[in-house]
Amino acid sequence: MNKIALLILFLLLTSCASRKSKLPEKEFRGFWVATVVNIDWPKNGTDAIEKKKEDFLKILDFYDELNFNAAIVQIRTAGDAFYPSDFAPWSAYLTGKQGLAPNTDENILAWMIAETHERGMEFHAWLNPYRATFDLKTNLLDKQHDFFLHPDWMLKYGKKYYYNPGIPEVQDHMTAIIQEIVTNYTIDAIHFDDYFYPYKIADEIFDDTETFNTYKLPQQTLEDWRRSSIDSLIQKAHLAIKKEKPWVQFGVSPFGVWKNSTTDPRGSETQAGQTTYDDLYADPLLWMQKGWTDYIIPQAYWSISLPVASHKTIMEWWAENTLNTNLYMGNGPYKIRNNSDKAWDHKKELPNQIKLGRATTNIQGNAFFSAKSLMNDHEDIVKILKKKYYQQIALNPSTTNQITRTINTPKIERIVLENAVANVYCSNLEDYRYALVYDVKKTKDPIIKLTKLVSAKIPLSLNSLVLPKNLIKKKTALVFINKFGQESLPIILNLDQTIQHD
Repeated sequence: MNKIALLILFLLLTSCASRKSKLPEKEFRGFWVATVVNIDWPKNGTDAIEKKKEDFLKILDFYDELNFNAAIVQIRTAGDAFYPSDFAPWSAYLTGKQGLAPNTDENILAWMIAETHERGMEFHAWLNPYRATFDLKTNLLDKQHDFFLHPDWMLKYGKKYYYNPGIPEVQDHMTAIIQEIVTNYTIDAIHFDDYFYPYKIADEIFDDTETFNTYKLPQQTLEDWRRSSIDSLIQKAHLAIKKEKPWVQFGVSPFGVWKNSTTDPRGSETQAGQTTYDDLYADPLLWMQKGWTDYIIPQAYWSISLPVASHKTIMEWWAENTLNTNLYMGNGPYKIRNNSDKAWDHKKELPNQIKLGRATTNIQGNAFFSAKSLMNDHEDIVKILKKKYYQQIALNPSTTNQITRTINTPKIERIVLENAVANVYCSNLEDYRYALVYDVKKTKDPIIKLTKLVSAKIPLSLNSLVLPKNLIKKKTALVFINKFGQESLPIILNLDQTIQHD
């Protein structure tokens, strides 16, 4: 009987271990690359273009090694641009002086997107819509900055200037900026952060009274009018993106606490000093209900055990209140061993947050703020993440609001061997971004059975892909991923019949 009991215990333990070790096949794994005041990149706006490129590639390669699949890169920080724009001057954080173009003929944003895609990652273009300046040094602004072109749009609050969100022309201006980016670049998403109306400052007033009196509806309160102004931009941004390129996603990373339960029974069991709904006048629950977002990443940059705002509590609240959109959690590795909350001193705090998210229904991934947080230190934590949580590739979740469409499965026309690679030429690749390489299981069944592990994720050119020979085995299959994240049927590489030699 003792032997039987021990055997049962062993089977239970191994079964649990097996379930715990199973990794998601689809999971958002993002990292924010903050450019404002050169937080992550470039290290200095005056650096040579070669160093800027080198530093950007270091970021990509670090997270590529961790099998991350989405770079959220800030390309508009405060009324400026990291690309040639008709609506904003070049950013001082990119070139050292606002309005000064980079010392290169190459389009730096197009290069960044291409390098990101080359590593099988999505590129999410992160914009700060309403921050006009980062300080009051307006003498350093370029004459083409909106501070000079549209002074009637500006409101001073604290030590910054902001675009007035309640002015319809401001909303249209932001929409035009989005259209410019979506039209000209092969981005995968437009991304807004948490800065809508500014975080409140004690004893200061955001003086939009005149705008409120001009545009308010009858019986509308100031608070509801402000929220309706943000709602208007979100809706306009969504429509502009989907009209131009329906596959480009629209995501927002709001402040983690929508409302405290002390002010609204629908809120979370938290005691946040400011909240998204009441203080920033943003209502992501409405945006999700209306289908205006493809994903939400609540910024829950707190530890699991913090009483006033537990990461676990906030995560579970969003998981229960999210609909019509993908939900990823925002994590704060910038706090590791650098915060008054000593829970961040523990090497398993961040890994445990990932573990909790995977065990929670509706959570489909994570994003880390910010990129440099894990790069220069914390090797013990990186080792845990790599060994237990990110040891294999995961596909990006497909978009919830995708348009239903017929998938034209690509057809392999020929394979040309050249040195250590195979050039695979295909038809019908117009709608596709990547090919996944799988080993095929031996089976007598005519249905193709793939291994669970993806061997590689290969970017596509117009009509071909380059496949390292070491990935090609006796039975290898390709699955193609389109711009919406949908998968084609698997296609077997028939090496005996189709290979040509150059």
